[in-house]
Amino acid sequence: MSKAFTKESDSDDDDGGEGAGLPPLPAGGKNYMTPSGYARLRAELLDLMDNERPKVVEAVHWAAKNGDRSENGDYLYGKKRLREIDRRIRFLTKRLEVAEVTDPSVHHGSDQVFFGATVRYADEEGEEREVTILGIDEANSAQAQVSWISPIARALLKSREGDVVKLATPGGMHEVEVLQVRYPAPA
Repeated sequence: MSKAFTKESDSDDDDGGEGAGLPPLPAGGKNYMTPSGYARLRAELLDLMDNERPKVVEAVHWAAKNGDRSENGDYLYGKKRLREIDRRIRFLTKRLEVAEVTDPSVHHGSDQVFFGATVRYADEEGEEREVTILGIDEANSAQAQVSWISPIARALLKSREGDVVKLATPGGMHEVEVLQVRYPAPA
């Protein structure tokens, strides 16, 4: 087959873009998201389509007019960046299309763990931790946010303050006690 009809790399067709590394949506599952998470992803999508992509297209167009494209760094980098942007746009579009926006503030005052809850819990050694259960695309472990499909979230979901739940980890089963459940106040 002619080289002209082959992909540059296998990763070019991956719609993950910068979202690569995120867990896939559960089969037949929902893409739960908070209103703020949805707004953040939508803003990123609109910025890519309205600002970033047109600038890169303009740069590639300018570079293409400068002659030999095979040795033109601006052209080659621009085309690569354009593929990355398009991949991220496809990823965000797909995720936002299937997003199910769920407002956690409707559970304000409840002591039961649902999507969007901030839960303080203690492990078997008495060490306390706090996590907020969010959507797959908005959770950030550096900010103590976990995805609703993570093992700790699955263990905590539907439990109540004072409950002891079992957490399956690679090191075996552990018990954690739910100490406090909080939700954001309604707007």
